Amino acid sequence: MTTTRQNADPTSTSASSTGPGPIRVDVWSDIACPWCYIGKRKFESAVAETGIPVEIEYHAFELAPDLPEEFEGSERDYLEIRGYSDDEVEPLLARIVGAAKTVGLDFDYAVLRHTNMLKGHQLIHWAKTEGRQLDMVERILAAHFEQGRHVGRDQDLADLAAEIGLDREKALAALEGGRYVDEVQADEARARQLGIQSVPYYVFENAYGVPGAQDAATFAGILRQLAEEKREAAR
Repeated sequence: MTTTRQNADPTSTSASSTGPGPIRVDVWSDIACPWCYIGKRKFESAVAETGIPVEIEYHAFELAPDLPEEFEGSERDYLEIRGYSDDEVEPLLARIVGAAKTVGLDFDYAVLRHTNMLKGHQLIHWAKTEGRQLDMVERILAAHFEQGRHVGRDQDLADLAAEIGLDREKALAALEGGRYVDEVQADEARARQLGIQSVPYYVFENAYGVPGAQDAATFAGILRQLAEEKREAAR
């Protein structure tokens, strides 16, 4: 695992660099990325294990921005678009499903429906304005990977928002108006500035970049180290 020093984000509202408080964690993620969901569970385990408070914000990263909203192909078709050969597909899926099971997730590629994720990322941004971003991220990922729900259409996404207690009509209006396209694009521009080329990607305290779905123990070690640094800085 490689930790990369990142340039600080001058627009950050985190006060973590100036005193005690939760550890700031910015996560670049795509709804279509299985390792992003697996990594989410591993990171959550690390937080639960350490008891260290964190402040998490998710940022958009589209792995397949050219995919249509109504993609008619199978998982094999999608992976071929992503550059995998026939011989690679089955071992890859077996590895992903196995890794998901180790963190309590039940991926179902027989029913999974690929789609363009731009609108899903917009919904996550809207949910952030409602104080429910993390809940929305979890709901969309579960709907996509475990339940075979369509996560690229306005009506279906509004349904998911309602399922976590948000106002369906407000969600629908935000999606139909493309209100958060600029925010999604800003996330992706920031990713390019940071040199992020794959997800998940974690930036701790606006300074340290960690790629990939690391083991919970690795995440826990990072959190403990940063928490100690914050305590030292506060003395």
